[in-house]
Amino acid sequence: MANPSVTFSRVKKINPENISDAEDLLATEEPLEIRLSYGPLNDRHQKSISVTMRTPGNDFELALGFLFSEGIIRDQKDVLQIKYCTDFSRSENIVKVELMTGLDVDLKKLERHFYTSSSCGVCGKASIEALNTISKFKDNGSEFTIDQEVFMDLSEKLRAKQNVFEYTGGLHAAALFNTDGEIIFIREDVGRHNALDKLIGAAFSSGQLPLNRHVVLLSGRSSFELIQKCVMAGVNLVAAIGAPSSLAVETAKKFNVTLIGFLRDNRFNIYSGEERINMTRKKSASLAGI
Repeated sequence: MANPSVTFSRVKKINPENISDAEDLLATEEPLEIRLSYGPLNDRHQKSISVTMRTPGNDFELALGFLFSEGIIRDQKDVLQIKYCTDFSRSENIVKVELMTGLDVDLKKLERHFYTSSSCGVCGKASIEALNTISKFKDNGSEFTIDQEVFMDLSEKLRAKQNVFEYTGGLHAAALFNTDGEIIFIREDVGRHNALDKLIGAAFSSGQLPLNRHVVLLSGRSSFELIQKCVMAGVNLVAAIGAPSSLAVETAKKFNVTLIGFLRDNRFNIYSGEERINMTRKKSASLAGI
């Protein structure tokens, strides 16, 4: 069966020695429309709430993670069913989430989604304050520590599991680790926000929220929107291979989230919440008996 995450393309490869025709793998990018169906069974309303460019795969997790992080759903029981729309030729690109009857659907919450991107000029302060009222898990079980050694090889563990990235170099990833540094979930997508939504959707579907005793590792930089999603999922420790934005750091401090950046090459920076990192170096085996 073909892998929907990758697409073949003919390319011309050029280097100082020669020019050759070859076949290359690309990360697939296609639109996904998320639709909501809600209201009484005899008077259902249907609304398209989002169209995102994503890598096909784990689409239901993406939809659920998006709806949870935007505050539309809060528990598994809020979802009656989720399915692809079957009345369109490209039905795999349209997901419909059927919400339970009686669920109060506040679509105004989705307005926040349109001004949290780094390209938007709306002040992020309002976005941060909005989390105070809609985050179900903020300050949930925040007392724990992790040894600094656990972080040193997380980026290598992530890269080793990035199957599609290995071939295409074109995907972001979000990974969930336990406090011993063991991978629980990893999700990939051309969009870094989508990768995190898929990860949160997987945790939501398997009843593992809140993620208050875990580490979320992001393959790129950490922006406000990614920290916002983590706050919604109860994540207390976020690490990124890249740099954080100023608003990401401000949000992490506001919600007592430990934020790590530049996690690579056996080093990292702590931008907030350093009390959760045990920075006492362990003695090596060769010195333990001295």
